[in-house]
Amino acid sequence: MLEHVELFFKSIFIDNMVFAVFLGMCSYLAVSKKVATAVGLGAAVIFVLAVTVPMNWLLDKYLLQDGALVWLGPEYADYNLSFLSFILFIATIATMVQLVEIVVEKFSPSLYNSLGIFLPLIAVNCAILGGSLFMQAREIETFGLAFNYGVSSGIGWFLAILAIAAIREKIRYSNVPAPLRGLGITFIITGLMGIGFQSFGGMLTGGGEETEEANEQVIKVDQPEMVVPVKEVVVDKNEEIDEKVISYNDVNK
Repeated sequence: MLEHVELFFKSIFIDNMVFAVFLGMCSYLAVSKKVATAVGLGAAVIFVLAVTVPMNWLLDKYLLQDGALVWLGPEYADYNLSFLSFILFIATIATMVQLVEIVVEKFSPSLYNSLGIFLPLIAVNCAILGGSLFMQAREIETFGLAFNYGVSSGIGWFLAILAIAAIREKIRYSNVPAPLRGLGITFIITGLMGIGFQSFGGMLTGGGEETEEANEQVIKVDQPEMVVPVKEVVVDKNEEIDEKVISYNDVNK
């Protein structure tokens, strides 16, 4: 469970598709003039990533990896179809985008008209393809983690375009210097937002890394007891010893 939570927050804030790796910038800049339009495109991106990343994970796991075809029989264990990754990933993405386009045109013609050419261009949005390629490069282990990564990456892209759209609506009434109007101020704001999102890196300390122990272990070594030689004192029997005899009377004095 902790692994899912860590991947979720890391994909949204730290490894954000826009602010960390600058993917999907074309749609991010072109469709972020109004919040309503940004919300529609962001929701479409979330859906496409949530569907295509786990589907491409299945393709990579059971078809494209080296030895993935072993489930067909031992004679297919040496097959490697990884050179087909781009073709199959893009085919899966294009299929899902066409489905989204049909649904949006059917139930929200106004949103379909406002998105214009950028809705079908989701199929070639590098953020969508990047989600599947990052999933493959990072070797995500389970289907659940792949679904989690797709959803969280889509939410991260959605938050990015929603935030810039809200800011652009506000700065429309601000006195922006003439040379910075339009894309100039948008790029500056994007850079500042990227710095802000990177500050979330302190939330996660890298749970997979080994931490040093605070207290050092003290190993006790049993040392042999030290024997101190004792010199023998030899008393010559022939030596005369003068004894002082103190009488009882002398003591009483």
